[in-house]
This record gives sequence, structure tokens and C-alpha cells, in this order.
Amino acid sequence: MVLRKLEDLREIIANEPVKKLVLAAAQDQHSLSAVLRAWKNGIIEPILIGDKEGIQNISVSNGFDISGLRVIHEPDTYKAVEMAVKMVSNKQADVLMKGKVGTSTLLKCVLNKEWGLRTGNLLSHIALFEVETYHKLIAVTDVAMNIAPNLQDKIAIVNNSVSCLHKLGIAKPKVAVLGAVEMVNENMEATLHAALLSKMNQRDQIRDCIIDGPLAFDNAVSVESAQHKGIRSEVAGDTDLLLMPDIEVGNVLYKSLVFFAKAKVASVILGAQAPIVLTSRSDSEQAKYDSIMLAAAASKK
Repeated sequence: MVLRKLEDLREIIANEPVKKLVLAAAQDQHSLSAVLRAWKNGIIEPILIGDKEGIQNISVSNGFDISGLRVIHEPDTYKAVEMAVKMVSNKQADVLMKGKVGTSTLLKCVLNKEWGLRTGNLLSHIALFEVETYHKLIAVTDVAMNIAPNLQDKIAIVNNSVSCLHKLGIAKPKVAVLGAVEMVNENMEATLHAALLSKMNQRDQIRDCIIDGPLAFDNAVSVESAQHKGIRSEVAGDTDLLLMPDIEVGNVLYKSLVFFAKAKVASVILGAQAPIVLTSRSDSEQAKYDSIMLAAAASKK
């Protein structure tokens, strides 16, 4: 299956049961607007937890109709997040979404050993981009969670991401492991990791995908560039997933695509009991809406 636009995610969830999404600290205008739009389009069934007066004030100011929604009053931000996480943990909701709360507070609750959403897997971030200059949607990982992933972390990040892409109908995702160059250089750890990941994939230690690397960014996304450099690769120019060397590279690429290339983006946290919509404060309302669609698709059984 080839996904060309983020709107194509609608087709993936069209025949699925509507997922319940709980918005923690729901008194946030952009998050609330995206959630209500997703609700009206039949993508989710929202539960709002937070300061009820704040939620109502935002709704009145923006003409939002929340009369048909379940709203739970909890003005204390930490307690609101705790309640939202417990609802997901107890299978009362399928997706967790961050509202007006710091990321560290949300993740502290998610990682709580007693009632959090731990699975034993590494948590990782995946961003799915719609870029006009590329022939299909392309995913990028990890740009927001793991600062300097080692080899084992990268294996976990790839496995999380590949599992998500399978749920989007991509049967055998093509994974490009990025470096500054396409040759193995013992002084550049990213290239060593890339070579090991590629060989592990060939030996079925990492399955259900095709991994190649190291690849420089141009080789990963351009057949012509790969051919010019004499690179023979199933992945080059047809990449589904770009694996970042570290968070700095990932974050710069993410923001470059959004602000320079005007790409559309959806992103979620993977590896917990349920997908987590945890968008940046600079992300648009559209990005939050698209992230809700991605989370609904990623929560498929």
C-alpha cells in the first residue's frame, strides 16, 4: 500500500471501531479544536479531563460545541494527567493526548511503575510527513524522545516504527539508516550502527522490513543521487522510514521540513500500551488533527 497524503489515513481507519481518545489537561485551544474536528469527522470519541471552566471558556470564545462530550473536572494538572493515563491503562480509552501540560509531567505519569503505560519497550517518537517533492509519505524517527540512541535503542526504535507502519498497510517498510556519508567510517559511530543494523536485517535479527545504510540523506530520498554515487540499494530513493543518528539531526530535519519545505506532519509516541499524541507547542492545529488520525490508525489491533 502506498500512502501519498496524510488524508489517506482516513481510509485506514474507516472500517475500524471508533477509538476513544482522552485529552489530558484539555483547557488548550489548539488541542481542543483538533480533537473536536476529529470527533465531528467520526475519527474518535473524545473524553476531556481538565479545568472545566477553562474548557468551557475556550469553547465559548471559539464557538465550540462540547455539549455532547464527556468532560471530567480536574483543575489540578498532574491529577488530570494521572486520571487520563489510568483510563488508558484500564482500557477505558485507546489513545492518550497531551493538552495544556508539560511533556515531562505527562511522561512521568506514562512511565509510572504502578499504573502507567509501560510495556518493557523503549518509548520512541515517529513523525509522518507529506512532502510535495516526495512521491509518498515518509516517516522520520526519532526526533523527540531518545537523545543519543545506542545500537540497542535503534533496534527498538526501528521495531516500534516498523510495527506502526505495518498498521498503515506498508507490508515491508524500507528503512534508510542515515549518516553524513554512505561509506562506513570507524570514526563516525552512526555509520557503524547503520552497517550493523543492515547486516542484522539481512540475517533476520530485525524482521519485516528492508534496512540499508549508511545512507546520506540525498541517497535515501533520491534515486538519481544514489545512481550518481554508484549506490545499489532497494531502499535508496524509495524510503519509507528515515532512522536518525541522534535527536539533534532529527529535530533539525523535522523543523526544516515543516518550516522550509512546508510539509504536513503527524506524529505520535510509540512503545507504550497505547499511542500518545504528544505534539510540539509550535505544531499547528492541522498537525494535531493529523496526529490524532495517525494515533487512531496506530491503535489498530
